[in-house]
Amino acid sequence: MSTTFAFRSMRHWAYQYKRAWRGSVVSSVISPVLFLAAMGVGLGTLVNHHSGSSASLGGVSYIDFIAPGLLAATAMQTATGESTYPVMDAVTWGKTYFAMMATPLGAADVMLGHLAWIGVRLLSTCTVYLAVMAAFGAVRSPLALLAVPAGVLTGLAFAAPVMAYAATRRNDAGLAALLRFVIVPMFLFSGVFFPVTQLPAVIRPIAYATPLWNGVDLCRRFTLGTATPGASLLHIGYLLVWVVLGVALARWAYRTRLVR
Repeated sequence: MSTTFAFRSMRHWAYQYKRAWRGSVVSSVISPVLFLAAMGVGLGTLVNHHSGSSASLGGVSYIDFIAPGLLAATAMQTATGESTYPVMDAVTWGKTYFAMMATPLGAADVMLGHLAWIGVRLLSTCTVYLAVMAAFGAVRSPLALLAVPAGVLTGLAFAAPVMAYAATRRNDAGLAALLRFVIVPMFLFSGVFFPVTQLPAVIRPIAYATPLWNGVDLCRRFTLGTATPGASLLHIGYLLVWVVLGVALARWAYRTRLVR
């Protein structure tokens, strides 16, 4: 494995992105605007008028509560989108990875370069999302700047293991199941739209164990200015475990699939 070779792999994805960046930039801006306008302002008006809702949300308005959750959830969705079908295409349909393997690049270089590119996409997406949050008045602390790296870390906690999974698939049926039965439920029940304490007691431990809840709570603490060193380090450590395990699995999967 070589850092230089991994960088060359990342450059391939950056060069390919030149053809699609305009549409991606537009969606990166419009998506948070629509979500925050509909869910934060529209639905939030009803939630804020409900007696007792402020106490359930920790004493903040609904848009302040939901906005950092949506940032973390967007990081998860961006990472999943970039690490499912693009990986499947590079392994099965377009065979881009095999073309890379015909050069001095190794399987680990191919994987790490692609993962680094996903990190770049996460950085740009989270930065735009935070700027839109600020425009909506949903930022309460200068610590909110740390929500960007927190969002990137949350996304990588999904990207690495999903890349490992996608690299082992022979068709895209498993990817559809992953999105339908894992990503969507996690999006709905990991504390993005309401506190996990509102879930039945038997389900709460599952929600707390998801990387998305850890990312949501970390981003929320930063944007609200309630972050503490202990809780922040706990969330960061837990997300790093997912990244490290995901990278290890992805290295094994890529080597098994690409090196024959």
